[in-house]
Amino acid sequence: MRRANLADPAATFGLLSLAPPVLAIGLALVTRQVFVSLLAGIWLGFIILAGGNPISGTFDTFDGFVAVFASGYNTHIIIFTLLIGALIGLVQYSGGVEGFVQALLGRLDKMDTKARSRGQRIRVELLALATGFLLFIESNISILTVGTVYRPITDRLGVPREKLAYITDSSSSPSCILIPFNAWGAYIAAQLAIQSVQNPFGLVLETIAFNFYPILVILTLVFVIISGKDFGPMKTAERRGTLLREGAEPMMGGEITAITPPDATPRRAINMFIPMGVMIILMPVFMIYTGWNDGAGNAFKALQNGAGEKAVLYAVSAAILVAMFMYRAQGLSSFKNMIDLSLKSMGGMLPLALLMVMAFALGQLCKDLGTGYFVAEQAQRFLSPALVPMIIFLSACFIAFAMGTSWTTFAIMIAIAVPLAVELDLSVSLCVAAALGGGIFGDHCSPISDTSIISSMATANDHIDHIRTQLPYALLCGGLAALFYLIAGIVAA
Repeated sequence: MRRANLADPAATFGLLSLAPPVLAIGLALVTRQVFVSLLAGIWLGFIILAGGNPISGTFDTFDGFVAVFASGYNTHIIIFTLLIGALIGLVQYSGGVEGFVQALLGRLDKMDTKARSRGQRIRVELLALATGFLLFIESNISILTVGTVYRPITDRLGVPREKLAYITDSSSSPSCILIPFNAWGAYIAAQLAIQSVQNPFGLVLETIAFNFYPILVILTLVFVIISGKDFGPMKTAERRGTLLREGAEPMMGGEITAITPPDATPRRAINMFIPMGVMIILMPVFMIYTGWNDGAGNAFKALQNGAGEKAVLYAVSAAILVAMFMYRAQGLSSFKNMIDLSLKSMGGMLPLALLMVMAFALGQLCKDLGTGYFVAEQAQRFLSPALVPMIIFLSACFIAFAMGTSWTTFAIMIAIAVPLAVELDLSVSLCVAAALGGGIFGDHCSPISDTSIISSMATANDHIDHIRTQLPYALLCGGLAALFYLIAGIVAA
């Protein structure tokens, strides 16, 4: 989920604009070497921008990485990534995580006779899904909460990290788009207003019934959890009997996951709940704060217009301070030790921070190359009234997957979907829903999407393993959604 920063539609490099994202994503999925793959795609892109000059393209690549920090959104998210490592490290050291695990397992043991029964696992996974779905205020809030809170208990129950990452990722963006009383809804309404749509937020609500992809994602996730019927790489992950694949490289370093409290430290769940609760509660508070001026003093409008990237950074910073003072008051650790622990834990997040820098750089590169506009223009050549919704959806899927951002996809595709629907006398809400669903597909499963990256981080999972195991489910839901849009287009036409 990134705010749009659109390139000039005329500044497209045609078919060449597809080469960098296709190379980066293809190499990453095949080789599992995500850093090398992204670097190759970015380098190729800058060579294309430099007119084929490899020397200029190489120097421009370095400048491109530096330019990532010119964006306030990017910088906020990267700093947030480092700080969340500090919070996780502190909470683990305090005994709060072990206290939570012991309390929840004790409760589950009273409900099931077997300590690792299937019934326990279903309850925990459904609870994680419900938590992620109900935290619809901001996708990163949902991801962070589900991943960090439920990872210790799912580890204890033997749930593969890939499955938790799937639950975490699949319950975040879909909920934000299906319950649009948040910055997502406000942003989409603003894009509709640009197209002179009357009552834009009312149209956003109308799209919910036609937003087939996120609906199918949630339904598929519920079915998989309850039935235990997995397929593809996820089935292999479930059968191997270990939390991670041999040779996997978790996005959260061992500096964090290996932290354990001293033997004398009491295991109190409250030491996790209070800091995490502070973070969760303060996120919507800071959303309102950052959107107050745009909301003209109205709290609900301010929440819609708030800056999610600032809210998560402010909230996690406050949670760290609360945790430090709370643990010091209990005599669990000195401030010096907690600062040292925080710095060490932040070090464990450096690979993730670097990955995000590279993903942001590739996303901006795609904008400069006009990737999204090229795909959209090509799609329009094959449009007939009955095919419009399906083509809009598939085009949005490809753009979002290649660029790793749903919000830019929304801006590009809404500008196409609304005029097309009006000109061809089709349902505007159906065509806009197709654009939104395609954007969610990319946010959900693109290797360079920030939400997918944060899902891997929050669950301490290998990023490419997360993408490879989740992608078959996403493709299944995407294929069904495309079929539904074809049927709806035929009926509407």
